[in-house]
Amino acid sequence: MSGRFEGKVAFVTGGSRGIGKGILQSFAEEGAKVALIDVNEEALQETTNEFREKGYTIYSKVASVTEADQVEAAMKEVYELFGSIDILVNNAGVIRDNMLFKMTDSDWLTVMDVHLKGAFLASRTAQKYMVEKGYGRIINISSTSALGNRGQANYATAKAGLQGFTKTLAIELGRYGITVNAVAPGFIETEMTKETAKRLGITFDELIKHQVSNIPVGRSGKPEDIANAVTFFADEKSSFVSGQVIYVAGGPKN
Repeated sequence: MSGRFEGKVAFVTGGSRGIGKGILQSFAEEGAKVALIDVNEEALQETTNEFREKGYTIYSKVASVTEADQVEAAMKEVYELFGSIDILVNNAGVIRDNMLFKMTDSDWLTVMDVHLKGAFLASRTAQKYMVEKGYGRIINISSTSALGNRGQANYATAKAGLQGFTKTLAIELGRYGITVNAVAPGFIETEMTKETAKRLGITFDELIKHQVSNIPVGRSGKPEDIANAVTFFADEKSSFVSGQVIYVAGGPKN
């Protein structure tokens, strides 16, 4: 199989379902060797088996992005197995939605840990391999919620934080041939948005219909829409694009 990521290794956190799986699929289809870590053992195994059946080269491991030793061990194994880590996608995420007055310490800290500490640990580990090679692509998955979203003070703060993290790493790592960018999805049909519908006490179809009514292009997003933006940033030809945030939301976001 040949493609624009032939010979490259893409490491995706939280890659066993939803947006992460869509990103993994795009890289694998275009020739990359792919690696994923996830805490969801069942989904991870399903995705691994599915990719192997399709003939893709895949590494997977049950690991938490919030544990430095687990992240470091997984990346070391990937590096030893595949010879490099060229692309890192910080995708792992959770939601603990609630209005501020009902939000618990745990709701806040869990979301901060997975999104921010997770991206920090994975990026810090991956950059060692990338600096050594003089090449790398780091793509962080933010969200339109970074601009503010009712009931998501924790998630919005974490996703906004990822944008500041992106811009700072772009400044620090650019001289080593590493670009750092972020993709901020709008409404995407995933397991996570199904959880949102449940929290709101409506069906998923009702949520989709409501969301689409506010999306200029008149449809909801799919994981492959996000994967398309991620692969643009990951492309070798995108070496002059760094520190950017692209909103993939079916319309403008400010």
